[in-house]
This record gives sequence, structure tokens and C-alpha cells, in this order.
Amino acid sequence: MKVTASIVTYNTDGEELDKCICSMLDDGVEKVYVSDNSENDSLRSLCEGRDKVEYVFNGANLGYGAGHNVAIRKAQKEGTTYHLVINADVYFDKGVIPALTEYMDTNQDVAMAHPKVLYPNGELQYTVRLLPSPKTLIFRRFMSPAAVEEMNYTYLLKFADHDKEMNVPYHQGSFMFFRVSCFDKVGMFDERFFLYPEDIDITRRMHKHYRTMYFPKVSVIHKHMQASYKSKEMLKVHMMNMIKYFNKWGWIFDRERVAWNKRIIAEYSQNK
Repeated sequence: MKVTASIVTYNTDGEELDKCICSMLDDGVEKVYVSDNSENDSLRSLCEGRDKVEYVFNGANLGYGAGHNVAIRKAQKEGTTYHLVINADVYFDKGVIPALTEYMDTNQDVAMAHPKVLYPNGELQYTVRLLPSPKTLIFRRFMSPAAVEEMNYTYLLKFADHDKEMNVPYHQGSFMFFRVSCFDKVGMFDERFFLYPEDIDITRRMHKHYRTMYFPKVSVIHKHMQASYKSKEMLKVHMMNMIKYFNKWGWIFDRERVAWNKRIIAEYSQNK
């Protein structure tokens, strides 16, 4: 197969899931794996009976990365060339998958591609970013709005031209288009992260060996609920997993983070 995709679900709205699946199947994705972490298999009926959809009931909440790994292993066995990791709250018009496939076919040194991501009202989401420090992902929650906005200008690459390609080491996990062969060298999602930093971790691991590209010639819509800002329980999950991330990569001393962020700021600043 040329292109497969996976969605990890957990008590996911059926209408939202159906819209995401239809976007992919209408645009050339040859197989969609729905990796369901829910307590029950109520989504089975929505998925089964569709030729290009495989429903996988995991029987437990494995976490986001582990749920996608279940599907990626299946895609590897299918011999797929590219695999899309996508959130259920993402949808798009025709042309996205063919454009990404052509781009990856042409650029063999690219391991991942990430399109322009928009809110439903058409506003740009800043989904490619610098590698985070503890300040940008943990302590920011306790800072003033003015201080956060100043920090975000740099961290979220707001200074960059988002109509141009960028090679950056952090792609937000709502839409990650992978070259499957690169998993052999880099590995899959780190299952120690239950939720949130697994997208940062896998992008930076890919970035060590390949280009990880923001590709703005196509765009998708992402509803982006920001659950950790609305739920104390999800905030706790977010914080615990970010502690695991910084324990892995370094809190203060992360030379790779410093070097890569410095390069990105220098390379993509519009005012240089």
C-alpha cells in the first residue's frame, strides 16, 4: 500500500470520527486503522462494514502513542510507504494526501511532513514550534498573559512566514505524515508518554536523521479542544508526562534543543 492512516479514539464522538475517516478515504488513503482505547467497543459499528477501515479494540486506554503504535505495526506488515497519524477532530478537502505523497516521493530525505493547520474559522494554528524548555511548557501556566504572549511569539514561530516550508523538530500530533521506513531507524512512539509530549519526542528523534518539514501548500482543519486547559485531571496528566519528557531530554542542559532552536530562529526570522 502507498498510504495508510491511524486514529486513536477514546469515547470519541461518532459523527466527528466519521467526518475524519471520510476526508481520508475520499482523498486516497488506502486503509484507516481505528485504534480504540475506549472502555467499550461502541465505535465498532461505525467502522465495520467499510472496506478500507479496520477497527482495533484495545480493551484498555493504552495512551495516544501506544494506540498509534498498534496501527503502525499493522501498516508495516502491509508494506505501506507512508502512514498518517491523525486526530479524530481533523478534516480536510481533496488534494491534501496526493500533494503530501508527491512531496515525500520527490524529497527522499524527508521523514515527516506537516501541512498548514487552521481552526474552523480559518485562523492559523501555530502547530510547528521550537523545542520546548520547562518554562515554555510547564511554568507558562503560572505566568501573566502578557509574559506568555511574548514567549509564544518565539516558541510558536510567530516570527516566521507560515506560507513557506520550514524544517523544524516539533510537529504537533494532530496530523503527522510519516515515511514508514524511517521507523526502522528511529523507532516508533515512546510509550512511556501516555499523552501530550509523544509528538515532540518522535519529531525530534526523526529530526536527528532526516528533515521534518512544515509543508504549507496544503491545509487541514483542526478543532483543537485543548483539554488540558479545561480539565484539572487532564492538566495533571499533561504535567506528569512533561516531567517524563524533560527527565528524558534534559531540564536545563539540552544542547540539542539550544542548537536547533538557535538555528531555526536565525534561519526563519523574517526580520534578519
